Amino acid sequence: MGSFLHRHPRLTPYLLLLPGIAWLAVFFLIPLGFLGYQSLQSGTYGNFEFTWEFSNFTNAFSEYHEQLFRSFVYAGVATTAALLLAYPLVYWIAFRAGAWRNLFLLAIIAPFFVTYLVRTLAWLNILADEGPVIGLLRDLHLLGADEGLVYSTFAVISGITYNFFPFMALPIYVSLEQIDPRLLEAAKDLYASSTQAFLRVTLPLSAPGIVAGTLLTFIPAAGDFINAALLGTTRQTMIGNVIQAKFLTSLDYPTAAALSFILMAMILGALLVYARIVGTEKLSG
Repeated sequence: MGSFLHRHPRLTPYLLLLPGIAWLAVFFLIPLGFLGYQSLQSGTYGNFEFTWEFSNFTNAFSEYHEQLFRSFVYAGVATTAALLLAYPLVYWIAFRAGAWRNLFLLAIIAPFFVTYLVRTLAWLNILADEGPVIGLLRDLHLLGADEGLVYSTFAVISGITYNFFPFMALPIYVSLEQIDPRLLEAAKDLYASSTQAFLRVTLPLSAPGIVAGTLLTFIPAAGDFINAALLGTTRQTMIGNVIQAKFLTSLDYPTAAALSFILMAMILGALLVYARIVGTEKLSG
């Protein structure tokens, strides 16, 4: 094998790609192709037939467009909230935490040591009517005596933001950590204020991390269903809940598969628009 690679050095990169390509083919492309096959079937469970039923897509979109739109709104709000919370935190960790930096990073990653389901269920206790959050808000007269937070849009978005927060924080931290401090010193030597140095040096250099964080947060958040199922009601149903119910409860595989492709297409379209806005160089960076 070594002598073969020595005689054909140009093949080395392609041979190194083979394991990854095989993995993607077996666990992504083949299942995706089967899902596409299912989306064009008709009939009932046990008697599905492939009939090129493209109406599955139009019918699914017309019936569940509200859940699709709600999923993108919730994901967008959660991504924005995660960004606003994560950037100041990781900025402080990167430039001010000093020897405590690794400890604070561990605190961000620590929730990943607990299963996704348990992390979401914890929010039921945090936002419960007898919990500390409700008590504080009522003491501050920001919430009425008969008002609550659990089983609401706020609870669902809070759960999504919390669960995907590390996906936002860590890429931004990596970008901030790689900034050469001498660049900030040079900006101040050129009479830039702290605000100007941040806006013209720190923020642009951390843009790749912001882009990566928003993508890593928004894409899985749009397809999430656990938070809406546990922290919301039928009024907060997201498209992931519909797909799950179609696959596991009503056994309507063609509609579920069609909705999955619609969701993927909409996310891809949003990604292309986002790439056009922020620039492809930041997206690839």
